[in-house]
Amino acid sequence: MKVLIDACVLYPTVLREIVIATADRGLFMPLWSERILEEWRRAAEKRGETGIAEVEIADLKVRFPAAMVHSTAETEARLSLPDADDIHVLAAAIDGGADELLTLNLRDFPTRTLARDGIQLRAPDTFLLEQFHNDYSTLKDVLDEVLDKAAGHGIDTSHPRGLMKRARLPRLGKAVYAS
Repeated sequence: MKVLIDACVLYPTVLREIVIATADRGLFMPLWSERILEEWRRAAEKRGETGIAEVEIADLKVRFPAAMVHSTAETEARLSLPDADDIHVLAAAIDGGADELLTLNLRDFPTRTLARDGIQLRAPDTFLLEQFHNDYSTLKDVLDEVLDKAAGHGIDTSHPRGLMKRARLPRLGKAVYAS
């Protein structure tokens, strides 16, 4: 399954780490465009994290060389969305042959518009929760790995459900860390 990942999923860090680690395990093939990666870099720049983002973007390009997609002007020209600044995201999904579009900005992508090109709109929480139900052990390993990495960076991981909620994954956190 090919999944185009919007910039809002690539930044913030914990959400990105979970999504990318899931792709690393072969549960889906990630897709993005140069413009999506640039949006991530600009978001990181606003928080003074440009260098980190540039290193991570370069790393993703090496790890997933087939993930880079390019949209055409023709595809962009035929699209209309509530936020015209998101047209490039949908165009990249279409031209990249994505099955799904992973974004936090669900309102900006009407499902009827995406359905015309056979693309399903997905929120990260729903997407990862389904992955968890389909392959519990792999997703649990991913979450353990990401939490260990976060702890190594000084992030308090003693309340993983709260961390998942802050990462905008409340349902996944509840499913995995229910008390």
